[in-house]
Amino acid sequence: MVEKQCQDAPPHHRNSRRSSVIFAKDPAHFVRARRLAAALKWYERPRVSQGRAAEIAGMSRSAWITALGQFRVSPFQDEAEEIIEAAERA
Repeated sequence: MVEKQCQDAPPHHRNSRRSSVIFAKDPAHFVRARRLAAALKWYERPRVSQGRAAEIAGMSRSAWITALGQFRVSPFQDEAEEIIEAAERA
C-alpha cells in the first residue's frame, strides 16, 4: 500500500523515506497540506479571496495570513500599479 501511494507522489518525492512515512502514517496531514497548497495557488492566481482560501485550507483568516507569509505569498491581490491608480483617483 505504501509503495502505491508513493508512486502517486511527485517525482522528487517518490523515493523519499519521509514521504512514505507521511503517506502511510498520517494521511490526514497529507490532506491538510494538499488543501493548503491548493488554496495558496488559487489565491495567488487570484481565483479566490482571502476568506475563501482560508476556508479551503481549513484555517482561520489570521492563520491564513500567517501561512501567506511563511510561503512568501503577498497578502495583496492587486498589483502595485492598480493600488497607486486607485489612490490617485481617491
